[in-house]
Amino acid sequence: MIDLLESFKIEVPEGIFIKDPETSKLGKRIVKHSILLINELGFEQFTFKKLGFAINSNESSIYRYFESKHHLLMYLTSWYWVWIEYQLVLETFALKNPEKKLKKSITVLTRTTKEDSDFEHINEVLLNKIVINENAKVYLTHDVDTENEEGFFMPYKRVVKRFASIISDFNTTYKYPLSLANTIIEGALQQHFFKNHFKNITNCNEKTSVTKFYTNLIFNTLKHEK
Repeated sequence: MIDLLESFKIEVPEGIFIKDPETSKLGKRIVKHSILLINELGFEQFTFKKLGFAINSNESSIYRYFESKHHLLMYLTSWYWVWIEYQLVLETFALKNPEKKLKKSITVLTRTTKEDSDFEHINEVLLNKIVINENAKVYLTHDVDTENEEGFFMPYKRVVKRFASIISDFNTTYKYPLSLANTIIEGALQQHFFKNHFKNITNCNEKTSVTKFYTNLIFNTLKHEK
């Protein structure tokens, strides 16, 4: 496991991109500035033309890497979920106590993101904001089943399944670990959104973190089911 973590490389499903942006300076600039621009403008107002202007490159050069801005958003969210899975494995693999492992997993999946210096062209704080605001747009599309069959959502699904396994280790008789896992992961994004925009319909705030809420919810749910 230690060797695996030391040799870790973020790999996004190949069908999402035409040319891997990690293989060139231009590709990394596309990724870096797309995060900045989507965070600034929102996905609806973001275009390849605006991105090309931001990186001082032709719009056509971006199409050599991504078929559309939808595919670029899929790339960014997939990168994020691979990175989250890495954090989840890194911070829990040495924990043998199921309760401590579950608690740490909840923290990793619900906490406020801090920037990771290991990836210079990725601002994880801004990327997390994009995932909070735009993640559902990746799969709430007409082509979701086709894209799912092509494996585009595997990074996200791996996180759900890994978390579900940790839930089952804590409570082996709980019948709905996958449903609980994806509810927590999606719900945490929503609570972060509500905390910033719909403050009067959430109890999460500066004093009550999203992590504190979901720790309370999950342990009350699982201990009640034991």
